[in-house]
Amino acid sequence: MKEKILIVEDEFIVANDLKLMLMKAGYQITGIASSVVQARKLIAENKPDWVLLDIILKGDLTGIDLAWELREINLPFLYISANTNQSTLEAVKETQPYGFMVKPFRERDMIVMLDIAKYRYDMERGGELCVDTGNNEVIEGIIGKSKGLQDVVEKIKVVAPTETSVLVVGESGTGKEKVARSVHDLSDRSAHPLVVVNCAALPHALIESELFGHEKGSFTGANILRIGKFEQASGGTVFLDEIGELPLDSQVKLLRVLQEKEIERLGGNNTIKVNVRIVAATNRSLEKEVAEGRFRLDLYYRLNVFPIELPPLRERKEDVVLLALFFLNKYAAASRKNITSISEKGLEQLLNYHWPGNIRELEHLIERSVLLTKTTEIESFDLPKTIEKPLEKQGQLKSLEDMERDHIMNALQSSNGKVSGPGGAAELLKVQPQTLYSKMKKLGIDKGYK
Repeated sequence: MKEKILIVEDEFIVANDLKLMLMKAGYQITGIASSVVQARKLIAENKPDWVLLDIILKGDLTGIDLAWELREINLPFLYISANTNQSTLEAVKETQPYGFMVKPFRERDMIVMLDIAKYRYDMERGGELCVDTGNNEVIEGIIGKSKGLQDVVEKIKVVAPTETSVLVVGESGTGKEKVARSVHDLSDRSAHPLVVVNCAALPHALIESELFGHEKGSFTGANILRIGKFEQASGGTVFLDEIGELPLDSQVKLLRVLQEKEIERLGGNNTIKVNVRIVAATNRSLEKEVAEGRFRLDLYYRLNVFPIELPPLRERKEDVVLLALFFLNKYAAASRKNITSISEKGLEQLLNYHWPGNIRELEHLIERSVLLTKTTEIESFDLPKTIEKPLEKQGQLKSLEDMERDHIMNALQSSNGKVSGPGGAAELLKVQPQTLYSKMKKLGIDKGYK
């Protein structure tokens, strides 16, 4: 028998439908409360494992008031509400729920949300993950044995078979697209398209046309009907990379897709139903973006149902050698060169390096080294000298100007000399390209880069 659940909902029909839905899925329902006072009594009498909590209730107290009490007694809860205005969502966020379901919702969505909430709760308490993953197969494209990476793999296996939206968070170069592809490949949608959209690379004026399509004649130059990314992905998955770059007006329309499962082409009057799953990724703190008014809180909640955070490579040192050997085999075969190993000195260099560009930087380094090596072994690597050894082993302090120059050079090496655009040094350093060009000129490193 599954967990015991208390339903706190003041609309009887909604509460009863929810009760039947959960009982069908094997949950025990300890009662239905329409007010905070009733809920307190039922909690004391029946000691539920979880509480499903509406926001607007009978009496003077709200579900948010009860949520604070639930946190005091460590009783996990999820919100179920149709109230999604900004001030309410901000108050909800403060109580740190394990989920938020917007009414009306489907039975499958409710059950999946509960499964994910339980997973989060178990992991937060440091418990073991009790999920039947089916087998111990390696997920293609994800390489490593570190605990941080294995946690990511387990989360992929948990969420992939569901319809839940996924938010992949991590620094540039950590492999966010690999995770998105794995979620798609292990889902029931794997026979349908995975459509990748780099939000940072879309011109502002063309974002809606790219995502939702346009009708012929909808604007100057629209000579033919264009099918957008969401229609192209019908039955499959849309991967929105760098979702934090999406303008606010486009965020509103994306929220509609998530809520209503429908779009309108630019210049069109007809509503088009779309059957897609959304996986989003960002190297930004979306919570900070929300706080600074650049990202909608309601969209954040919709996307952040199941976050997967990728650890940076510097926190996965036990994976560095495995990845290096994988890339060595890959590029040696591609270039038809008989290079089979990395020297002890070379491995020590890799392990001592800080990897600001993460896996992408390691891959580019190995690719270049394979092309330059004339023997069967890579003897050493040309790494930035200031980071090649651990900081505590370095001697004389550098000036701020020298440190800034070294930092920019590291970013340029990671981006293969590319300054602007996706994957460029400006993106890695989180500055505007023009600002970086000015800095490079000032520091005397403005030649040979574009």
